Amino acid sequence: MARLFSSDMHFDHANIIGYCGRPFADPDEMAAALVERWNAVVGDDDEVWCLGDIALGQGVSGLRWVSALAGRKVLVPGNHDRVAPYLKRADRFVEAYLGAGFAEIVPGPASLTVGGVPVTVDHFPYAGDSHDSDRFTDRRPADRGGWLLHGHVHERWRQRGRMINVGVDAWGGRPVDEATLAAVIAAGPADTAPLPWEEAKTVTPPP
Repeated sequence: MARLFSSDMHFDHANIIGYCGRPFADPDEMAAALVERWNAVVGDDDEVWCLGDIALGQGVSGLRWVSALAGRKVLVPGNHDRVAPYLKRADRFVEAYLGAGFAEIVPGPASLTVGGVPVTVDHFPYAGDSHDSDRFTDRRPADRGGWLLHGHVHERWRQRGRMINVGVDAWGGRPVDEATLAAVIAAGPADTAPLPWEEAKTVTPPP
């Protein structure tokens, strides 16, 4: 069993295509491509940690795509996920998310090990945003000098210091596997740009 990470699919979010420069004509084309790219690198026995924003938060219609994604799926909710614990009536949506195909919902920040190194996983980075100013500052994990896997910032960066963005806009629309992330961590803090969608041919591009 392999473990992979992803975030920020934003299923059913038409405006994200323009906001992030995703190469799709409409939300259904985007969703079909994301499902295809996910299933090209994730097997049925693999586990994928989705670090938030699976679908647009105004409803749960975008969850219909989750069942098409291979593997055991663990959700760390983001600000667009109706099960985020800081949102009102979040408990009313748990059944919908589990029924859509998530095996587990884990509130962030959570602790894991990647390549033998302790890491924090959360939707939010320590600092930085997909907007020009930081939002949700009261929900950010505390930076205590460790590595962080996160989403939220879309195409702003792939790695910034000890923060690694696992979002689809940083990795060509695909989940990134643990071995690749372990290599990035072993190489140390750095600043790297997202991989262009058309150039991200495999799940293990060089860091």
